[in-house]
Amino acid sequence: MPSLRLAPASTSDFRNLAERRLPRQLFDYVDGGAYGENTLRANVDDFQKLRLRQRVMRDVSKLDTSVDLFGTQLAMPLALAPVGLGGMMARRAEVQAKRAADARAVPFCLSTVALCPVDEVAAVSPTPFWFQLYMLRDRGAVKEILDRAKAAGVKTLVFTVDVAILGTRYRDIRNGLSGEVSGWGKLRSGPLSYLLHPDWTYDVGVKGKPHTFGNLEKYVPDAKTPADFAAWITSQIDASVTWKDIEWLRSVWEGDLVIKGVLTPEDAQEAVNAGADGVIVSNHGGRQLDGVSSSIEALPRIAEAVGDRTAVLMDGGVRSGLDVVKAVASGARAVLIGRPWIYALAARGEPGLVAILKNFEAEMKVAMSLTGARHVGEITREILDVSSRD
Repeated sequence: MPSLRLAPASTSDFRNLAERRLPRQLFDYVDGGAYGENTLRANVDDFQKLRLRQRVMRDVSKLDTSVDLFGTQLAMPLALAPVGLGGMMARRAEVQAKRAADARAVPFCLSTVALCPVDEVAAVSPTPFWFQLYMLRDRGAVKEILDRAKAAGVKTLVFTVDVAILGTRYRDIRNGLSGEVSGWGKLRSGPLSYLLHPDWTYDVGVKGKPHTFGNLEKYVPDAKTPADFAAWITSQIDASVTWKDIEWLRSVWEGDLVIKGVLTPEDAQEAVNAGADGVIVSNHGGRQLDGVSSSIEALPRIAEAVGDRTAVLMDGGVRSGLDVVKAVASGARAVLIGRPWIYALAARGEPGLVAILKNFEAEMKVAMSLTGARHVGEITREILDVSSRD
């Protein structure tokens, strides 16, 4: 575990620092997954099973990590994934994340259940950002939220489709984020936890208020705490949504539409048939249904099925620039990272997030140099060792 005085060098380092700084229930909310967390672990472990095929004596004196995605040139094939409750991990975290993403020329995606509203994030800069949507029972509220996103300059909508019901996360139950808590759980998640983390308590709990889901404040006027908003969101989850609802969504959204939460070629084809401009191969970071495929395991089949018809992205388990290269080699146009950016921001604020993005880009360049790929277009399945990719 790195010393607080040493510069963190990896996602794991930032994770350890975030664990020290955050109250236990908040760290576990970010860090945990559904049930036994088997899929959460598989997301990471399956990346490690993929081996790169080293090639030497190639002219790699000039490397280009940039990629075009939805008409925008990115510095690397990476975006910051939507993270609910992000603003509880660092003061006005979504605003800090937007500034850091702008500085490194990658997109930031704002969650429906972010603490900072779209207009506050848009005020950072004129650079467009993405917005993530949950389909609510109140379609009028959905339309108003999308209208606000459009007015804030959002051109890319990420529609999450794997939340017909909320997954069960044992850590959140133990810490009281999902229902009542008693005994030791009450001590570790109550006032004592905040007293043991004075830096977070002052920076976020005092200076960072008010703590509301900014995009939803209008619809829950009597809410006093994030838990009140979470209860409203739970009541608004619409389990009746089908691919036919994409037609309505398209009628109120004119920009790019990306479907997040696809794990099978069949669902990817349904998304394309419904008019999606992109799909994100994702199991919600292992936070919904435990025991499903890891994202990197599902990716090649989906890329083969629809990669010539739409942009295929992925998230889940990406912890380094080496993983970005492996994902691109497996068929992804780009990846999204969630836990790495929130760990870094919780640990060291905006400078920490800028630092981890620099690390990802530097790690990409090392992997590209030593596999003979001079630009992203040359990152193909040929750079993966055949025994690890089949």
